[in-house]
This record gives sequence, structure tokens and C-alpha cells, in this order.
Amino acid sequence: MTVSHPGNPHANSDAHSSRADRAGGRLRHRATVPPSDGASPPRLPDRATLDAEVARAMQATGARGLAVAVIDDGRVLTTAAYGERNADGDPLQPETVMYGASLTKTVFAHLVLQLVDAGVLALDTPIDRLLAQPLPDHPAERGYADWSALADDPRWRSITPRMLLTHSPGFANFGRLEPDGRLRIHFTPGSRYAYSGDGYILLQFVLERGLGLDTGRELQQRVFEPLQMHSTSLRWREDFSRNFADGWRADGTPEPHDARSTVRAAGSMDTTIDDLARFAAALISGSLLSADSAQAMTHPQLPITTRTQFPTLQPDVPAAQRGDAIAAGLGVIVFEGPQGRGFFKGGHNDSTGNTLVCVQRGRRCALLLANDVRAEAAFPYLVRAVLGETGVPWRWEYGDLDLWDGTHRDATP
Repeated sequence: MTVSHPGNPHANSDAHSSRADRAGGRLRHRATVPPSDGASPPRLPDRATLDAEVARAMQATGARGLAVAVIDDGRVLTTAAYGERNADGDPLQPETVMYGASLTKTVFAHLVLQLVDAGVLALDTPIDRLLAQPLPDHPAERGYADWSALADDPRWRSITPRMLLTHSPGFANFGRLEPDGRLRIHFTPGSRYAYSGDGYILLQFVLERGLGLDTGRELQQRVFEPLQMHSTSLRWREDFSRNFADGWRADGTPEPHDARSTVRAAGSMDTTIDDLARFAAALISGSLLSADSAQAMTHPQLPITTRTQFPTLQPDVPAAQRGDAIAAGLGVIVFEGPQGRGFFKGGHNDSTGNTLVCVQRGRRCALLLANDVRAEAAFPYLVRAVLGETGVPWRWEYGDLDLWDGTHRDATP
């Protein structure tokens, strides 16, 4: 895959949808809008077919709750929720608050690009120039990494916002995973991909301590309010307690919802399938970004050369042994498939599985939010059922997870 700067994104579109109840889940649907690029993408499933496919997937995996959204031509076509939101059997609904996990990173990356458009910062300005004092000199703060070990490594001065958004500063996923709990640089910043939540949290730190911004407030004003994402926040709100989803672990054990009290760009977002579908529609249409920023976010920035996404710090696969070409975008992973270029982002913890997959052709996306991590095994199948074959590198994303292909589970690479 060649790192490139493609053409202009498509125009803005309405992300509103009307409500309808359907068998197997509470469903919202709107009429299909023809693709604006004149191409003929694969036919999207009708509502009954979507219901049936989700029911089969949930039965096969044992998943207790799953929400789905479909975006077509940059507009929300369908949002649906299936199953339960807690062990009491209360129904999961399109307006149920669910944990966004690492899809938070995509929303945060979008905010950073909006700030770039506003002239607040530049992607390639070293963070050293954005902080009033050297990063290692900042005292330890709750929720941030311990950067003191970087005092002996001047490479931190070359790290840029682009590197942090492409997971290439050279960090481990989190500093707490280091033997002494202090974040370190393991390779030349910007030279390769290695997933790092603390990299995103560092960029949040730069925005807040260096530029004096409030990340939560900026997201509210620049993303959530314009898109009418009224039930989305990076900090728990008391009104969420009326309708929120607990989770289920891989062994079927219920897991209470974590009411996160601190804004963290790496993964503190609570949201609903309705809200995040509006964001996905804005992302694929580029409606809140300049043409240049929309291009930068969803197109290749840095080749990815590892066999899987995790563990973060692993050797490169020799060029002759690499599979499909993939690259880091800004807050997403970019791939080439049978429908052309697309991008995706996953989110996960012990009781949550999420994925967003978009293809540029037809400006289509499939968004899956599961409050049961067992549903992840069916994500490749369900995305294919919605969008057709896309070329998402599922084995890179999920490693050796035993996937469900519609008939049996398959753990082969």
C-alpha cells in the first residue's frame, strides 16, 4: 500500500433516522440513498435479513447483547439493538448507553483534525514545541503515564501529533506494562506502527497542559453537539444511569458497567448505537472536516508490518511473508480490498467488543457495538453480511481468536 493523499471527500449528509420496531431487535431504518459516485456497491441486506443474521450470530457465539448500525452514502440507514443490556434481562435498545472502548481514539483523532483545521495546532509540530516545560519534567498525574524515564532519551522531542495518532511514537501500549511502570521509547519515533493507548493520552496531555484546552469540552462543542450525539461523553453522566449496558466476559460472567470519571482519549467514551452511527456517517462523508483533513484521517500514513496488532512490541514480518497491505491512518487502520479502499477501528475490553468498518466506495459503514465480548467472533461474518467482502485484515486485528464463519468456528491464520 502506498502512502498517498487522495481526492476530495464527498459532501455533507443528514444522519437522522426514523424509528421502527422489528423482530429480533428494536430497529430504526430509512430509505436507501443511491451512491453518489455512480458505482454499484453490493446490495445491502434488508431489515429481515439483518435481523436473521444477527440472531444466528448471537446464537452461535452465545452473545447476550449486540447493536448494529448501517451507513449508506454517508447517511445512517439503520440502527438496531438486539438481546439484553444486563443480567436482569432488560432489553438492549438503540438509545442504551454502551461502552465505546477504543473507538474513543477515532473520535479523538477526528477532534485533533478539527483543531488542525482551526489552526490550533499542526500535525507535524514536535510536542516539545507545544509544552511549556520538557515532558519528563512534568510531575506524575493520576491517569497519565510516568514520563520521567524519557529524561535520558532525547528522541521524545521529535514526537509529533501525527506520530501519536498513527501509533508510532515507539511506546508500549501503556507505561504500566513496562517492568518499572515508566513509559519508554523502543524504536525511532515515526518509523513503524506499535499500538499505544498512552500515545493518545500523551496527545491529550499536550492539548490540555500545552495548549490549555479541555478535551471533554472540545469534543462536546466540536463533535457531539453538531452531530446531536446527546448521549455520548468521555466522562460518566448521571443521566446515563437510566438506560446503560453492563457486559459479559468470554466465560459468560456478567461485568458491571464502569462509570468512568476521568476523560481519557484512549478509551473512556460512553455512547449509544444511535449516536455513534451519526459520527460514523460524518466520518465517511467528511462533513465536519476540511478536504485535506478528511483525506489525512482515512488514508494511508504509515505502513503496518506486523503479523497481528497485539502484542504491541513485536518484530516486523519479513516482506515476503506479509499478507494484505495495511497502513495506519489517523485514528483508523486503512486497507485495500475488493471494493477498493476502506478503513476500520476496533474497540475491546474483557466484556466489550466493538468495530467500525467503512468502505469509501458508496460511503458505507457497518458499526457493531457488543456488550458481550463473545460477539467479536462473529464480527467478520456480520460485516460481510452487511457490506459484502471488504478485505478487512481480521487476522491482524483478532490474532488467533476462534472466529465464526456462519457454519463453524475457524482459528486458522
